[in-house]
Formats: sequence, structure tokens, C-alpha cells
Amino acid sequence: MPRWNLNYMKLRDKLLLMYVLSVFIPIVVTNVVFYNVTSANIRSQKTRDAGMALNNLKNDLRVTIDQGVGLSYSLYTDPVFNDTISRSFQSHFEYIDAYNSYLKGQFSGQMNQGIHWYQVYTDNSTILSSGYIDRLTDDVRNSDWYVQFQAYSAPYPALISSDQMLSLVQRLDNLDTGGREQLLKIDLNMDMIKQYFHNSGFDGKVYLLDPGGHIQFSNDPTAEAQIGKRYSEIQFPNKMIPFELTYTGINYLEGWSLQGVMDEEIVLKEVRKSRSFVVWLACINFVLPSIIIAAMSRTIHVRLVRILKHMKKVKTQNFQTIPPEDARDEIGQLTMEFNRMTETIHNLIHEVYLADIQKKDLELKQQQAQLHALHSQINPHFLFNTLESVRMRSLIKGEKETAKIVHNMAKMFRKSISWNQNDVTVKEELELIESFLQIQKYRFGEKLQYTIEADPAVLMYRIPKMVILPFVENASIHGIESSPGVGIIQLFVSMENDQLHIRLTDNGIGMSQAKLEELLSYLDQNTDMGEHVGMKNAYSRLKLCYKNHFTFDIQTWEGEGTRIQIKLPLDPSAMPGD
Repeated sequence: MPRWNLNYMKLRDKLLLMYVLSVFIPIVVTNVVFYNVTSANIRSQKTRDAGMALNNLKNDLRVTIDQGVGLSYSLYTDPVFNDTISRSFQSHFEYIDAYNSYLKGQFSGQMNQGIHWYQVYTDNSTILSSGYIDRLTDDVRNSDWYVQFQAYSAPYPALISSDQMLSLVQRLDNLDTGGREQLLKIDLNMDMIKQYFHNSGFDGKVYLLDPGGHIQFSNDPTAEAQIGKRYSEIQFPNKMIPFELTYTGINYLEGWSLQGVMDEEIVLKEVRKSRSFVVWLACINFVLPSIIIAAMSRTIHVRLVRILKHMKKVKTQNFQTIPPEDARDEIGQLTMEFNRMTETIHNLIHEVYLADIQKKDLELKQQQAQLHALHSQINPHFLFNTLESVRMRSLIKGEKETAKIVHNMAKMFRKSISWNQNDVTVKEELELIESFLQIQKYRFGEKLQYTIEADPAVLMYRIPKMVILPFVENASIHGIESSPGVGIIQLFVSMENDQLHIRLTDNGIGMSQAKLEELLSYLDQNTDMGEHVGMKNAYSRLKLCYKNHFTFDIQTWEGEGTRIQIKLPLDPSAMPGD
């Protein structure tokens, strides 16, 4: 297989290839690199903006929680307040008086934007449930927030999530309570926290996690079903950008964190829109210059093709010159030189033509002489007259079978002596073979069986005379005669791939490989006829008629038989008889 070479390409294709390699591909690569760098920069910028938005949310959330913590510490450190709610009142009137004179004023003004509600719980039985003070009953102790709070023992508030509410819970035990349990529960303003989450500017989902890694709040519309679920159990798509901010150094927020996830496709949404622009720009960069190059190369291509056509005409001895044109470039000079060369060749051919014709005529006569010499070997005129006399004598004596066989022999010899026509139809050749096999059938009797099959489409094709019969004769005499069993000869003639396919098989004695090689060497040698005169004769005439346009193949198996295949061209230009 030839190695790829630029010299095999057309000029127009070379120009296009040069443009693609030198201009188009560098432009496309530059655009792709620019697109990737821009995507990386935008991704980095979006990531920084998202980190700042998440950090702002973290600070806003802390400010809100700190408002509740401030209230918690103010009540926790107030000695009068703690002494009042831990005192044993003698009567309800005494408590009401203390509530109106101090406690009521103490609670007023404590509410702010970050606090939704706060409640003081105490198991002091002398206090009435009123306003922001309530009894610490068994129902309260069984509530979820109270159960969670029992795990905390620190003196600072504990941030607890319960019933979709974030609350700060602290024990009011800064002073001696006389063994009473006193708690402060501050519910944060969830509407404000939701507003923080939704207006944070973070273009993704944000999750608030407790120290155990459980989700307690999120801006995800489906987060309600995820509350209390471990964040690590949530499955996110592969192309997600994670963010994490953890509260550290703040005792009441220690371990709480904000987790954010942002879809990379959303981040690069605007950049993705520019991909179509890059594609269209690449198409324009390719199509428009390609049209310009094709238009400019056409002036070169058309003139080169014209020169090529005239050069092909020279191959068929048509020495037509190219009409002159007003062009001074390299192609114009090439046209002038071609015309000069064509005229020179035309003059030289006229000078040597007669000598060449004489030489060819001599070679033709030599071949015809050789062909007639081969014909003369199977042209016994006298035998035909003799056989006709024998056949008539047999009919007179009533020996019809003998007369029939002699008649077949006469037909064969009548065909053999009519050499005025070198070729016959396939049908005529098969009729001759049929006559020969009937003679052999008369000789061998039931020992010989034969079949002749031919495609009707090939019967009228013409082939050299008696080129199949010698091989049938060889199969009968050398193959079947020496075989102890019943001999079978099969002849098939068909048309395959514009070729006349002749296949002859027998089940005779065959021959060894060494003998086969000796036979093939004998057939190819330009020597006098030897033992296989018929086969040599037929093979030599095939070579003279078809030269290298036919195929001859022998396959043999010693003790099993022989197969001969001949393939002749059906192309009229290769037909004999001209």
C-alpha cells in the first residue's frame, strides 16, 4: 500500500489543507482555549462571590442568634429577677403584686427583630402562669426541645432545633434557686432567618447543620423532608461545587456549620451561551475563506485539467494541441511547452510509423504460422473419407450401433478438418465432446458415466476450436481407463464475473504432486509436442489466442481424481477469431 504523500493530492485540496492547518485550526484552538480560560475565570469569580454570600449569611445568622443570647445573658445575670422567680410567695396576691411591680416591667422592652418569643419556665408552685412566665409541667418536660436540652450542662445558652423552630435554652441557675428548676427558652424569628437564607445571594442550596451533622434548616424547597437527616446521606449530582463554613470560637454555636452546594451548570450558564457563538465563528472562519480559495484555485484547476485531458488524448495517439491563451504565468508556459512537445512527438511517430508497421506485420505472420502448425497436428483429412466408407458398410450389414459410433467419429473428424474458421460456439464444442464421450461409452460400456451441463446464456459465446475436448480425452483415457471402478466424468460450463468458467472433473487415478508439476512445466515450455499432445496443443492455442487473459488450473489427488478449471474472458476485445 503506497505511503500517503502530498503529491497525490489535487492542488485545490492542497490549498484547503494549507488553510485548515495554518489558519482554521489555530483560530479554533485559540477560541477553545479562550473559552476554557474564560469559563475557569468566571467559575472562580462565581465561587468567590458564593463564598462571600455564604459568609454574609453566616454573619447575619449569628447577629440574629446573638440578639437572643443577649436577652438570655441579661436575664441570667439579673439577681433581682432570679431571686423573684425563685421566691416562695405566700399568696397569689403577693405574686401578682411582685409581677406588676417588677416582673412585668422587666419583660417589657426585651423583644427585638431576631426574637419571635421567649418564655421562662419554673417549677415554683407559688408562681402563676402569666405573660412570659409559665409553670414547668410534665408536658413541658416531655417536649422535644426539653429532652434535647438535657444533654447540655454548660452555663451558656444551647441552640436547639425543634418543630421547625430554632431556640436558645438556658438554665437560670446563676444564683441560688433553692433547688427549683428554672429555664429560659427564646424562640428565634424564623421568618427573618428564612429571609436571610433566600436573600443571601448564594446561587444554590444552603443547609444549616448542628454539631452532629444533621440538617436543621435549609433554603431547599424539599428540605422539610430532610430536616433531621444527616447531610452526608444526601446524594448530589457530580458537577456540584461544595462550600462549608463552620462556627468556631463561639461557645453557644460551637460545631454548627453552613453547608452550601452550587450547580456548576448554573454557574457557567452565561458562558455556555457563548459556545454557540464560538461554533458559528468557527464556521464562518472556515466556509468564507474556503469559498474564496475554491474560487481562486478554480482558475488554476480548470487550466491544469485541460492540459491533463490533452495529455490523455496523446496516450490514444490523438496529438491535438491546446488552444493558445493570453497567460504568462507558469501554467501558460506549461501549455506552450506541451504544444511544442506534442508536435514533436507527432512528427517522430510519422517518421517511425512505417518501420513499426512492418515489424508488427512480421510478428503477426510468425504467430499465424505457429497457429497453423498447431492446427495441422489434428487435421487428418483422409480419416474422414475412410470413416464414412466404414459407416456405410456397417449400415449395409445392419450393424446400427457400430454405424452410430462411426458416425460420431466422422462428425468429430469433419469438425477437425474444417480449419477455415478458428473459433466455434460453446454449443458446437459441447456437441463435439458429446460425440467423443458416446464413442468412449461404446468402448467402456457401463464403466463410464458422464454428465455435461452448460448455462444457456453461454452457448452462443465463441471460443477457440477444440480447446476443451483434449482435456476430456485425457480424463477418459488416462484417468478412467486405468481406474478399477465406475468412471465418472463431469463437465460444467457457466458464466461467472464476466468470465466463461469451464470445470472438468473425473474420479480416475489422478496423479502425484511430482507428476503434476512435471505436466505443468511441460505445458509452459515452448518445446515440441510430447506425450500429452492434445493437452499441449489446446494449452498452446489458448496462450496464443488469449495471451495472459485466461486462467488455467489443475488440481489432482492420487487415487481419487482430477479437476481442471479454465476461465476465459468474455470481453469482446479479448475474443479470438479476429
